[in-house]
Amino acid sequence: MPNINKPQPWAPPDATEIIRELAANTKLKLTSTEHARDQMSERDLIMGDVLYVLKHGFVLEEAQASTQASVFKYLPQSRTPNSGNRTVRVVVVVDAARLWMKLITVMWVDE
Repeated sequence: MPNINKPQPWAPPDATEIIRELAANTKLKLTSTEHARDQMSERDLIMGDVLYVLKHGFVLEEAQASTQASVFKYLPQSRTPNSGNRTVRVVVVVDAARLWMKLITVMWVDE
């Protein structure tokens, strides 16, 4: 069981576990930017694909600073049932204490 109260930034393996745990929590609040919704539409992806990446994906890169000092951006990635064998990467800001993630954007890894 990962420690969701661990201070950020998290190392990629810790971020992977924490994001997966949060994504599986029925009380998670997931908000998204208009840009993320546009990117999903452009790629014919749905919120289920984003949730799949959050629940099953891997964070392979170090965290990036966000506009809020206490939270960071993470880039989990995974193939999804609707991605046509392509890997999807999402950029999310994570606040584990508030059970909240903000979806910033969605992209193909190979672009």
